Amino acid sequence: MGQIDTSPTDKDQGLMDDIETVTHVLEQVLLEQSGPVLLEQVNQSRALAVRRRDGDREAENALDILIREIPNEASLAFVYAFSAYFQTVNMAEKVHRLRRRRYYARQATSHQPDSLLEAIMRLKETGWSLERVDALLSSMAVETVFTAHPTEARRRTLLQKQQWIARRLVEGINPSLTPREHESILQSIRMHMTAAWQTETEPHIRPTVGDELEHVLFYVTDVIYRVIPAFYEELEASVRSAYGDQAAEYHAPNILRFASWVGGDMDGNPNVTADTIKATLSQQRRQILAIYRRELSNLYRELSQSASRIGVSEALMQRIEHYGRRLPEKLASVPVRHRDMPYRIMLMLMDARVEQARDGGSFPYPQAGEFIDDLRLISQSLHENKGDHAGRFLVQRLLRRAETFGFHLATLDVRQDALVHRRILGAWIGVGDWLERPSAERSAQIEAAIAETAIPLIPDEPELQSALAVFRCLSEIRRVYGAHAIGAYIISMTHAEDDVLTVLLLARWSGLVDDSDNVPLDVAPLFETIEDLRNGPAILDRLLSNPTYKAHLASRNNRQIVMLGYSDSNKDGGFAASRWHVQQAQRTLVETAERHGVDLTLFHGRGGTVSRGGGKTHRAVLASPPGAVRGRLRVTEQGEMINEKYGLRGIASRTMEQTVSAVALATGLPREPDSEEQARVMGEIAAVSRRTYRALVYEHPDFLTYFRHATPIDVIERMQIGSRPVSRRAQRGIQDLRAIPWVFSWSQSRHLLTGWYGLGSGLEAAVSLVGEKQVTELAHTWPFFSNMLDDAEMVLVKADMAIAKRYADLVPEEARHLFDTVREEFERTVHWLLKLKRMKALLDSDPTLQRSLRIRNPYLDPVSLHQVELLNRWREGDREDDEIFHSLLNTINAIAQGLQNTG
Repeated sequence: MGQIDTSPTDKDQGLMDDIETVTHVLEQVLLEQSGPVLLEQVNQSRALAVRRRDGDREAENALDILIREIPNEASLAFVYAFSAYFQTVNMAEKVHRLRRRRYYARQATSHQPDSLLEAIMRLKETGWSLERVDALLSSMAVETVFTAHPTEARRRTLLQKQQWIARRLVEGINPSLTPREHESILQSIRMHMTAAWQTETEPHIRPTVGDELEHVLFYVTDVIYRVIPAFYEELEASVRSAYGDQAAEYHAPNILRFASWVGGDMDGNPNVTADTIKATLSQQRRQILAIYRRELSNLYRELSQSASRIGVSEALMQRIEHYGRRLPEKLASVPVRHRDMPYRIMLMLMDARVEQARDGGSFPYPQAGEFIDDLRLISQSLHENKGDHAGRFLVQRLLRRAETFGFHLATLDVRQDALVHRRILGAWIGVGDWLERPSAERSAQIEAAIAETAIPLIPDEPELQSALAVFRCLSEIRRVYGAHAIGAYIISMTHAEDDVLTVLLLARWSGLVDDSDNVPLDVAPLFETIEDLRNGPAILDRLLSNPTYKAHLASRNNRQIVMLGYSDSNKDGGFAASRWHVQQAQRTLVETAERHGVDLTLFHGRGGTVSRGGGKTHRAVLASPPGAVRGRLRVTEQGEMINEKYGLRGIASRTMEQTVSAVALATGLPREPDSEEQARVMGEIAAVSRRTYRALVYEHPDFLTYFRHATPIDVIERMQIGSRPVSRRAQRGIQDLRAIPWVFSWSQSRHLLTGWYGLGSGLEAAVSLVGEKQVTELAHTWPFFSNMLDDAEMVLVKADMAIAKRYADLVPEEARHLFDTVREEFERTVHWLLKLKRMKALLDSDPTLQRSLRIRNPYLDPVSLHQVELLNRWREGDREDDEIFHSLLNTINAIAQGLQNTG
């Protein structure tokens, strides 16, 4: 594929070298696997794409001819080659992030931006004592919630191969490698590339919920589990570095938590049931217990201390004696030569209890608490008997993991659509017009029903029976797996307070109550659309004023979770309106909760792309309204972003570090509330941008035609990339299309309008309202506004109107004119963004991303143009040619990998 034509700075030289290395290896693979014709085709199209971007019309025409002349039977290999390139470049960029992280770690005079050390030092510099920092960290809870939502149909085995390639590149960073060792690394990279080339990228059957769970748990067990102890060790080292001798014995509190929606997200997914929920937690339990047994086996090998050589705590000896009486056969199986080694005896007995927790037995660990207590007992005994450097470090690492993952591995959230709850309650109580009744009337009737002890007869209605089974299984899970196994019960499309009260009633009538007759469930309304975000604070106010709900909250320690939706609010009102209404909702929800004396946790439903709330999480945290964080952050990670942020251990550590440091600073050093003038300016931007967006998307009669033809939505609808349908509720066009395929489609066609459309008109209106000077000042001084503009800039630079025009040419003549509307708004948005940020070109302030796209574009453009050609062929054949469809699927994968953050 040739030399990269870019001018790297010194700090990027390692990346350029890695890209040159993997590109050379990939050329060898292509030559061996597909011959010189394909390699020449790829290199020629890339060279023409470079000249096309420089304005060479002859090169553009030549590239068009080359693309048109690729026959269907050669299409797949052509796309595979570009897809392989993007995969390897993505890995090289991640490895470079690790290289930069190591660079900072070696510097004695500087620390990496957004690091734990930087955050602790900033707190200290503003007068925070060690005791105050400890209190802050002890109050923090940062919970990452993984969801399936795949927008790249890549097999797990291909993800593993990419990780292996990345690890070989990491090994290559070592400057002491011999030439033979370096050659061995190259051969290993070639092996993994070749195997990946020979592996089908697109599954031919839709993945099951179990497949999605396996995919997500791969990151939890193979990456996150490994780096958890190192994260806390880094946090402790940062505190000690900042505070010196007074922090010599500092021990960091547990901050990080992990949860999942995979197996519990019923919203629009008929494949998730009570059985799925139980099977999910059972699989998670089996996995984590198996991992603990391996860890206990490793400790067994290391902790060989003999009682004749060193002391052991009396408490540990008593615990061994107690366990030995309960597990006599296991005690008898201890080898004779090990019977003077108390730690080994204890670890064997602990292993037996873990095994019985998995398989059943008379003396299992009932939950993780006793297991953790035993690890602490061993750690304390080692500490008291000169064992700090004789294995205690390893015990402490397992202890951190056990405290983080328990026996459930990841907390499972449950989610369902509010409409489903309304429907099944109406069926249960036999009120045919229940859905049409006012919310206040429904709420009053629900309150009365909760106060009553009588439960109506259960009709034989499948949807109701299925819902009852879910609540009953939650009761069983709580008893078997513990309170931490189940997280929030999230209500999608919450429109009123009766949607929350309905869940309480259904849970109570299903028998989900504790010994005090309370529903042991955190019920979380999800406000998704612009209207719901506006109404959310009033809904919360009425809930917190409701005596029935107040009694429920009292049993939950007066803690309430509210989830904010970025995806549907964006689809509803456009990028700028969504961001502002989420910001406003956070502020007013916090004020409402504080007025009622309730401890509020805001749960951010962010997606991968900027259009769905993506972007840099730590910057978004720092731009939050005062009081919106308060030591706690709950946020989703979806789709390909899980691989992006947690695909390598070093990257996962960096992700955790940036998030925790941002939460600490946002809590400890909160910024000032948004001023009235800031709100006035952003209110104008949000209002005008929303009108502009809705005029195109929801009000223009030709828009649906344009969307269906100018994007590959018809291909995406057929992709086997998730266990859920692409639409929720009944299919009614744009309104019920899920946000993921909506955003994904526009990304593929290089419009990316979901991440910017309407913003230019909004900025122009704001300038007319208060003047360019004032809006420019806000762009440089207001964190929320500058962060929003930065996110939009990242989308704008990935959009390409010249490529989008090719997709628009596929649209019927009567709707094709809409491209001019889109292009005009694009140009307006770029114009105002550059003026307000005082830049000459997009990404002048972010040379790293600018460099990344400069590397990718010559490879991305031929795939986009080829996708246009294939779409035309496929549609002309009434979408019946499976060979073309298969090639289209792979163009979608390749473009997603080339753009990144697309769904």
